[in-house]
This record gives sequence, C-alpha cells and structure tokens, in this order.
Amino acid sequence: MATTPLGIRSYPCCLRRSSAVSPGGFGLGAARFPSHHPRRLCSVRREGAGEGDHELVRTLLIDNYDSYTYNIFQELTVVNRVAPVVIYNDEWTWEYIYDCLYEKKAFDNIVISPGPGSPMCADDIGVCLHILRECGDIPILGVCLGHQALGFVHGAKIAHAPEAVHGRLSEIEHTGHNLFKHIPSGRRSGFKVVRYHSLVIQANSLPKELVPIAWTTSDCTLSYLEAEHPCTISSPLSITNGSSGYELTESVLMGVMHTSRPHYGVQFHPESIATSFGRQIFQNFKKLTVEHGLRTPPLHDRKVLDIGSELDLFTNGSLNSIKKANDHLMHDKFLNGTRENKRKYLKLQWKKLDGLANRIDGRGKIFSELFGNQNAGDTFWLDSSSTDQNRARFSFMGGKGGPLWKQLTFRLIDQSNGSKSGGHLLIRDSSGSIKTNFLKDGFFEFIDKEIQSFQYDEQDFEGLPFDFFGGFVGFLGYGLKVECGASVNRHKSTTPDACLFFSDNLLVIDHTNGDVYLLSIRDSTNFNNQWLVETEKKLIPLAARPKIMNTKFSSKTSPQREMSFTPEKSKTQYLRDVAKCLNFIRDGESYELCLTSQQRRRVGDIDKLGLYLKLREKNPAPYAAWLNFEYEKLAVCCSSPERFLRLDRHGILEAKPIKGTISRGNTIEEDERLKLQLQYSEKDQAENLMIVDLLRNDLGRVCQPGTVQVPRLMEVQSYSTVHTMVSTIQGQKRTDLTPIHCIRAAFPGGSMTGAPKLRSMELLDLVESCPRGIYSGSIGFISYNGTFDLNIVIRTIVWCDGEVSVGSGGAIVALSKPEEEYDEMMLKAKAPIKVVQAMCAKEDAVSSCVPLQS
Repeated sequence: MATTPLGIRSYPCCLRRSSAVSPGGFGLGAARFPSHHPRRLCSVRREGAGEGDHELVRTLLIDNYDSYTYNIFQELTVVNRVAPVVIYNDEWTWEYIYDCLYEKKAFDNIVISPGPGSPMCADDIGVCLHILRECGDIPILGVCLGHQALGFVHGAKIAHAPEAVHGRLSEIEHTGHNLFKHIPSGRRSGFKVVRYHSLVIQANSLPKELVPIAWTTSDCTLSYLEAEHPCTISSPLSITNGSSGYELTESVLMGVMHTSRPHYGVQFHPESIATSFGRQIFQNFKKLTVEHGLRTPPLHDRKVLDIGSELDLFTNGSLNSIKKANDHLMHDKFLNGTRENKRKYLKLQWKKLDGLANRIDGRGKIFSELFGNQNAGDTFWLDSSSTDQNRARFSFMGGKGGPLWKQLTFRLIDQSNGSKSGGHLLIRDSSGSIKTNFLKDGFFEFIDKEIQSFQYDEQDFEGLPFDFFGGFVGFLGYGLKVECGASVNRHKSTTPDACLFFSDNLLVIDHTNGDVYLLSIRDSTNFNNQWLVETEKKLIPLAARPKIMNTKFSSKTSPQREMSFTPEKSKTQYLRDVAKCLNFIRDGESYELCLTSQQRRRVGDIDKLGLYLKLREKNPAPYAAWLNFEYEKLAVCCSSPERFLRLDRHGILEAKPIKGTISRGNTIEEDERLKLQLQYSEKDQAENLMIVDLLRNDLGRVCQPGTVQVPRLMEVQSYSTVHTMVSTIQGQKRTDLTPIHCIRAAFPGGSMTGAPKLRSMELLDLVESCPRGIYSGSIGFISYNGTFDLNIVIRTIVWCDGEVSVGSGGAIVALSKPEEEYDEMMLKAKAPIKVVQAMCAKEDAVSSCVPLQS
C-alpha cells in the first residue's frame, strides 16, 4: 500500500474504480444516456437573459464517485430547469470532453463534485485537474474535493485540516462576492453550512491567481441541533498576506475564486439537507454563468419537458451526440432486456375476515396453526411485532403449496480473486422439481425481468389497504453489493446471497383493527379459490377457543453459557480496526465507516420457530421477520427496527435509516436522561446527517427532481431495549424506471456501509475478516405489481445447518472513541444473543425452567 506525500493511502489497483465496471452500473444517472448525431450549435449569448432565472442552463456534472453527487444533481435540475449530464471522473477521455465543450458546445458550465481521497491522487480526481487547467473560459464550481482540486491545480498546498469534520456545521463569513449574493454573513447571521472533509487548502499557500471569498467564523463546529445556538468563541479574523494580500488565521478556508477565470470553489456542501442557503448558491452560480454567456442552444431549439414529470433531452441536439464511454451500462439497454421476457397474466382473489385477529389468542397462534407444522418449513412471516407509534400496520405470512409457488436461491461466484459478477440460480417448485442455471448478468436483472413479465388488473387489489398482494418474499444478502457498484467481495458467504419464495397464497393481518385478509394469485389458466376456503375453515375455530395466559420461562444461564458465543474478532482486534477506520477518515478516504463483526455458536437442531417467537417477545420490532428455507437448512429470526426502502402503489419511495443507538434506562428518570443524551449527541447527529444525505442521494438517482424530501430528521424512537435516532426520506419515483432500479440504486442500505458508499465498502472489505452474508442485507417483499418493502437486517439471528450467528456493528466517524464503539457493537448484539442463550438453556435443562404467569 503506497502513501502520498500527505500520508494518504494509495490502495491496490483492484480497489480503484474502473470504467469497465462502473458503480451504479445499471445507468441510473438521470441524464446518463447514449446518443448519436452530432450537430453544430450556436454559442451566441441570448438576449434578455436578465438575472437568468428563466434561462435553461446545461451543466456537465463530474462525479468523483461520491455519495452526495445526486443531491447536487437534484438541486441543479430544479435551478437550471434542465437536468445536468452526470459522468464519472474516469468515464470520458479529455479529448472527448473537449469535443463536447468546444466543438459541440453542449454545456454552459461545469460542476465538480465532492469525493473521497485527495486531489493529489490521480485515481481520486480523474480528469478534473485537466478540465480546471484547460477550460479557462467556462464557469466551473468545485465542491469539497472539487474546491481542493481548484486550489491544487494552481499551486496551493493541500493539508490535513486542524480537525476532520464530517456531518457537522460551521457558521460562515464571506466577502459578499456574487456567489454568495442574498446570503448573510458572519456569526449568528443564519448562514450555517455542513462540512464533510479531512483536508483543506492551506490559506497561506494561495497563489496570486486565487483569492479567498469565504471562511469559518471560528474554529468551533456545531451539531445540527446546536446550530440554533451558535458558539460564541471569540477569534478575530485578520486578512493580510502574500501576493494576494490575504491571510486567514484561526479559521478554515471555505471558498475561493480565480482572479481572471470564472472558477469558484466551496469547501462545504451546499447540497446538504442541513446547509442554509444551499440552493441560493446554485442559483447564484447559474446567474454567474448566464452573465458570462451561455453556450448551448436557445429554448426554441430544445425539447424540454416539465422537470416535475420527466427529464429533458435535446431535440437532435448536442446531447444526442454524446456517446457513453461504457455502452454496456446503458439504461435503455437494461430496460430493453426486460421487455424480451414472456408475459405472464396473474389474477388475484381475496377475502376479508373482519376483526378476526382480535378474537384469536395472539398473532403467533395464527402462524403456528396455519404454517407451524413440520418445523414451519418453507414459510415466511413479515411480522410487525411492534406497532407502537404507528411504526407498522400489517403483517404478512405464508407457506409452501400453491401451483405458482417456487423458491429462488442465488449464489454469487467466488470473487475474491477478482472474478466478474454473476452467479448460480437454483429454482425449486412446489412439487420438488429443481432447475439450475447461471445468471451472467446477475440476480437483480433476473428479478427485474420477472417483475416486468407480469400482467395484472389493478382492479383486483382495489380496496386492499396494503401493498403486498403476492410475489417475491425473502432476503437479499449484503454480497449483492457487487451488482450495485461495489468492486468485489473479498469474503465468500456461506449462506446464499439471495433466497426468495414466490408466494401465491398469503395471509395478512391489519393490526389497527384485527382484520384478516386471505389472498391467492393464479395464472389465467389455473384458478380456483380452494386455498381461501380451506384457510378460512382453519381460522374460524381458533376464534372460538378461550384466550389463556401466556406462559413464559425464566432460565438462569451459567457464566460459561454467557460466554458461549465465539466472536469473530477479539475486543483488542476490534479496537484496532476502529483505529484503522479513524485513520482512513482522517486521510479523507471516507466520512463514515460502518464497521461490523459477528458472533457464532453451535446449537444443533434447535427449535427455530420457538427461537423466533422468543425473540419477538423480548425484542419486538416493526420490521421483524421469520424465514425458513428448509432445503437450504437455513432459518432467519429478525427483529429489525429499520426500514431500508419502500415503494407504494402511488410511486412514493421511503427510506428510514437509523444512526445513533443508546440503551434504555432502569428508571423513568434515567431513561429520559439517556434519550436526551442521544438526541443532543454531536457524534450521533453527525452519523445520522451523513446517512440522510447519502439516502437523499440514492433516492435522487431514481426520483423526480425536486421531490426528495426529509419530513422527519433525527427523530428519537424508543424500543424495548434501546433508543434510536431515525430519519425519514421520501421521493416520487421516476416513471421511466422500474422498482428494481430503485432497489439497486440504494442497496446495500447506507446505514450499514458509510459514506461515500463505494469507497467505504472497499475499505470495510479490507478491515472486516468475514462475510456479512444475510446480516446488513434486506428482508421483505417485492409484490408482483412492483410495490416493495424491505428492511435492514440487524438485530438478527441466522441459523444455518446447526450454527447460529449474530452480527452487529456501528458507524465510525471522526468523533468516535474506540472503547465506546466496541460497547455499542456489543449492546446491539445483546438482545438476540440472550434469546439464543435462554433457548439453549431451556432445551438443555427443561427441568430447571420455572413457569411464570404473565
């Protein structure tokens, strides 16, 4: 591993991005598309530009493989009234970019995104330095890494910041330059910005070509909630120096401009949800561009659709002459592939049993009666076992049996040696017949084709208050990250990388009123309602049985049994790994790294369904789940409090990331104190804010511009064993993308990776010593009509062929302390581990268990 003069690590080439396998490879960049037909465009400045509010400005947005680029994309689309074209920094050659800029005059300005690493590393910055050197007459705005690149290319020194600052805010003072027009300046002015950086331009090294235009008002940073109460550190700012006459002391340089070129840089992130006046900065950059002179064709030469509905294209224009460097990543090609599949017409029948669940002794009784025989083999239960505070409303359960039922089991090929993606798919139907084949293009494309092949009548599910009507249900393992842009899996999972049932019969419970729904789907040639009739006959007698007191068992486990789980890493090694992560963060390689580990023990053929019932009793959660794949000798007992991503029938996407966890207190007073401690923790707020911005980016890839919103930011929610900090991100899905595109755009969940996501996953693969497998992936459903709801697999027990494993971890940020990170990791594993220990004690020594009345 080589080291740059700044001490920043240069990783083996196998971990660097390659234009051959580009992250986000299914082409979700909204304006990433191929074109043909070059034509000469007029570069004459249009008359009557005025302030430029009504002008259409075309931006070339250079993505430095960051996880916030599509937040910039969303802002620019709204401000410019036309979508930017997004390319990776190694996707086009300089010669091709030159042709687009100067021959075809396809772009009015350029924005260089943030990103991991340093502008001194060629792999990190790509073609950006060339653009900054050669495009002296084109307006350019550099953000964070782009800002540092502007300084570096003109001779300024890049150095470690006095402190690595990620997900924290600072007040900003500026010179009043037009980039900051209509934005206040100084302490308590209301101009507070979010910072994600470990490196800075050394202010005293600025060459005469660059002058400072913004800086922090002091060396004090703020958490998001503290931003309402600015710090009062007194540190006078003196500006005198060098050839430019400027020198900054006791502050950090936050903005620069070139003296003779329309080039600007800001160290902070104007696109962050918590930055004040962020959109105004992009509006000001647009006005600067208009005043400089637009290069692309006027309005009457374009076909521009409303940005609230579709993204625009030029009509026979310059964008239709931009050919992608990676044709195999074309979004249109991906969609065309799905249309080749044979269409399948599905018909749904359903029946509602009013309030039936309220007359039956527990939801577990329904599941056990209908699906619990023979160890509940080949069954699922998406179980909203915690419905407090309207967290979840419905539970879904089902088993093997219908004519359309099948099981899909997918295993990636071994990629530890750098092999390409792809894997082996096993399909097992209800009769036990098995087919296998190799999926060269991966599992997500296969599922996408399956979903796109279904035809149905929307009238079939009118009146149903939920969004799962039958279809795929199961898990997507963390290893599928290689189909979503990650370079490689260094660790091969012992469990399948995806395992799904196609469920054609299911039962749904509405927890608000106890209504029970029975659903059955069939193809057009084979339909009867036998399952509906037989299932109703089984349920009605349950309602007639008297309710009984729940019987609970307490069992005391020995100290040896408490230690019976074997950790994948010792405490000493975990602390070392936290230190490695902190070094990566200090060197600018990542803003946040979600470090995980696993604990395991042999349990033999334990009562797996009993294990799950005990887990849901001890640690109820809104996104809990039971999965049992009998053929694979695999069962999953999940008590997750976290939603990964949902798509409803109205096209609304929603993510609910959790970052920030603390234990419950033993008294009401202690519990409230711990809750407030979490709420106002600067570290936990920084963790949460970084992942919120990351999820906004992921949804920004697939949502209509201007629709991505954060209705709830850093809301503390309480569960049986912990308080957690939860945010909610929503957006309206673009109509030209499929549901699977949305899943791939955001998978794996950012709360389990860190930011920037791609680089963070590469680093975590280096630090972690075992595969995550099902842990950190997602469990849920993908309905045959395209709606889906998926959780994040945490607080979960995985049973595989006689061994159980429990994964846990936490986000490492610049403010992390190794001992506290270790304690948090252990806290998150505590509830599922205690359940396993109690079950083992019960099965080993039933006579020592004392029945207790609830």
